[in-house]
Amino acid sequence: MNPSLPKADAAAELMSAMRAGGLSALRLRGREVLPIVQGGMGVGVSAHRLAGSVAALGAMGTISSVDLRRHHPDLMERTGPLAPGEAATRAAKVAIDAANLEALEREIRAAQGLAAGRGLLAINVMRAVGEYAPSVRLALECGIDAVVVGAGLPLDLPDLAQDHPRALLVPILSDARGVQLLVRKWERRKRLPDAIVIEHPGLAGGHLGAAKVADLRDPRFDFENVIPQALAFLRSAGVDKDVPLIAAGGIRRFDDIVRLQALGAAGVQLGTPFAVTLECDAHAEFKRILAEASDDDMVEFTSVAGLPARAVNTPWLQNYLKAESRLQGVAHVKPRCTLAFDCLAQCGLRDGLAGWGQFCIDKQLAAALRGDVKKGLFFRGVGALPFGAQIRSVRELMERLVTPPVSPLAG
Repeated sequence: MNPSLPKADAAAELMSAMRAGGLSALRLRGREVLPIVQGGMGVGVSAHRLAGSVAALGAMGTISSVDLRRHHPDLMERTGPLAPGEAATRAAKVAIDAANLEALEREIRAAQGLAAGRGLLAINVMRAVGEYAPSVRLALECGIDAVVVGAGLPLDLPDLAQDHPRALLVPILSDARGVQLLVRKWERRKRLPDAIVIEHPGLAGGHLGAAKVADLRDPRFDFENVIPQALAFLRSAGVDKDVPLIAAGGIRRFDDIVRLQALGAAGVQLGTPFAVTLECDAHAEFKRILAEASDDDMVEFTSVAGLPARAVNTPWLQNYLKAESRLQGVAHVKPRCTLAFDCLAQCGLRDGLAGWGQFCIDKQLAAALRGDVKKGLFFRGVGALPFGAQIRSVRELMERLVTPPVSPLAG
């Protein structure tokens, strides 16, 4: 592909390359896009620059809603050092939540400007965060194309979006039982998911859709099982043509997309490969750490949300895991969140849940965003990256994903 092509031409060329390679487009409510969804990554890893760049090339770009004020110095200054005391803490929570909603609107508007009407723009909101509903409502009011929700069953999402019938609603689930439960619940609200992301917890990064770490390798999560099972249920319900499946976790190359489309997936979602692009909104050191890590460098553990998580085994994570059993042994309810806002509706550290993680995830993810290897928590999915340890552009990544590899015997 010619790197000097305008983005509109580049998007058309990528679509042509996709078709020439035998892949099918992802069809969502009458719109055709590349079968590639950029996964939402917080805190601040996938903000307007990454999401807008992906959408501009004809795919779905995703802004993660969590603590986006960290990309805006004026909002960080507004919510800076806080006075001690319960009343001050309550006021700080109100101020921080308001700042994050303002940051979310800014990021959506900026991403819309970059996308210029091409592709699709989504917001990813964790169901487990306290400000889930306000974030969804604001994104819809800003004209976001799609709302993607994971880390919990978003049974109330149709109600939140009832005044925005054109917006695409996309839950993230991990097994066929979850698909069946959610679709039946949503049907009672006279709404179907516009797509469902099927995320394999044994392959994805970040918070994972399994009850505990020991369940990550359960065969019920294997794409070869869950995709046909979910499709069989959707066919039995007569909605298989209306609810495409998007496979997520460990997808790294063209051949992965071919295999998953052959299983019945309409598209794929990738996080880590986009996190190491030039356009990713995180610090350059963040990208380097992810790009140079291998599967041997990753650790699975229980996060503060009580969910399994997968991350790079950095000095901070090593030190935390050494102290984890001691910290869990003295877990107790904290009267106030140390950052004055409850990013998670339930938090192991704040709520004294002994079996859950005992650290502040916002603080550790914010350190990762800055590229601080000594304090940061760096989520990463399984598998070697498309360009090894190199940091390349979104355009180059997309071209590699939709183009068959050149045989070494060719020519």
